[in-house]
Amino acid sequence: MCEDHFDMEKDIANYMKFKMGFSKKLLLAEGTLPSKFSCQEDRKKRLCDVGTSRAAFVKRQKKDLLEECQKETQLQQEIEIGVESDDNIMIMKTIAELPKTQDKDTLTDSITTSEKSVQITMKMTPKIHYRSKSVQTVFSEKDKSTSPIKVLTKCISTSPFKIEPFVQNPSTSGVVRAFKKNILSEESDSDFSYIADTGGISTTTALSYSDSNVTEANMGIEKLQSLKNTLRVIHRKPLMYVGIPRECYFIIDLIHKHTNIKIEYILLSLKKIRLNSTFSEIEDDFGLSLSYASKLFLKNIPIIASVLRPFIVSLDKNLIKRNLPVAFRYNYYNVSCIIDCLEIDIQKPSKALHQALTWSEYKKGNTVKYLISCTPNGLVNYISPGFGGRTSDVIIVENCDFLNGLQQGTFILADRGFKHIEQILNEKGVGLLRPPTVKAGTKLSKAEVRQTKIIASLRIHIERVIRRLREFYMLKQHSVINSNLLRVLDDVIVIACALINLQDSLIK
Repeated sequence: MCEDHFDMEKDIANYMKFKMGFSKKLLLAEGTLPSKFSCQEDRKKRLCDVGTSRAAFVKRQKKDLLEECQKETQLQQEIEIGVESDDNIMIMKTIAELPKTQDKDTLTDSITTSEKSVQITMKMTPKIHYRSKSVQTVFSEKDKSTSPIKVLTKCISTSPFKIEPFVQNPSTSGVVRAFKKNILSEESDSDFSYIADTGGISTTTALSYSDSNVTEANMGIEKLQSLKNTLRVIHRKPLMYVGIPRECYFIIDLIHKHTNIKIEYILLSLKKIRLNSTFSEIEDDFGLSLSYASKLFLKNIPIIASVLRPFIVSLDKNLIKRNLPVAFRYNYYNVSCIIDCLEIDIQKPSKALHQALTWSEYKKGNTVKYLISCTPNGLVNYISPGFGGRTSDVIIVENCDFLNGLQQGTFILADRGFKHIEQILNEKGVGLLRPPTVKAGTKLSKAEVRQTKIIASLRIHIERVIRRLREFYMLKQHSVINSNLLRVLDDVIVIACALINLQDSLIK
């Protein structure tokens, strides 16, 4: 008895040491072996002891569940299609024997809703569909999802943008039909490929193909219509669009004949000078690309200027006297021309030296200056090359060939800024008429004031010529010339002056 009591105390001591977390050396006394204690008989088995058996048990449970669901599904199909079988008759008898207080549809509902993992209720057909391991649901047009999110059944695309149905263009029906044939002949690798109501072409593919096809097919027609419309408008109002009077429109044909430049390219260049249209607008009007339109302009302007330069002609003094206005005939019948300088605003050059040479203190900007001369009746007879805006009027007269075209015994009408060229003109035998100089601290006499008014009223004709020249928007005030167009600016001035001479006379 004592020995049994001693062994029990020994076991309790070992158990307490084990529960208190002692090491293995202190856990067991000498001569003892680990065993199941009597106080642990109702302890549950650990997971590690039944790990392998639990996996097999889960598999068997899933297998039984699938077989049960399959059997219930088959029974429900036979009920709906009216197939009589032993199981079916048994189920019907069971339903008939149910008490009246109990709903007879409970059995059917339980069969229908027994499988909680199925997300949709499939409408049964005579053909039995079994669930696959890879596909969770079967898509059909009449499936009803239990999700609150509405799923479109006609299009699988998840894009938030609405795709309009493709409308076939009659002009491209043959091409589209061939494209449909190629598309339908290929097998799709996707299980969810959808073909819309476009006769076999998906909506996005049909739209992209249609846009590119219509663009390629109709681009030439649109360009041709735009060009015809532009030519028609120019022919109807040539003075407004190209600066040529209607009665002189045959000049376009003459330029085309002598230069072999297409008529539309000639009109393109003249319209650019007249309206200062951007090359983007010219691209739309004439059906050309932007870069090609700029190349045509830079290439054709010098050729057109060489053809129109003879319209700026230096007339004989006898012809000038014969066509003098009435205001010149009494005291100023020897006046052969009126001169002044014209400044065109340009884009600020990138080089500092060019900025200094083109800076105009009068215009407060970078300009190119030209000397222009006209006869008393307003006909342009000379236009100089361009000089920097810093250049004075006297230096321009001295460095251009204007003095070479003057005849002896004639007079030139100018403003006070040209007083320093009087000595040079006297050497050529040419006189200078200008308003009297006003000295500091003095006043003009009555005779000088009267003479100033008369000369100013006569010199106003050159201002009217410049105003008509400014009607060409490319030469208009504050219309800055791009740096890439400076190389043809002299030719643009020549063309504008030649077209001015084709217009009506300034003095009737």
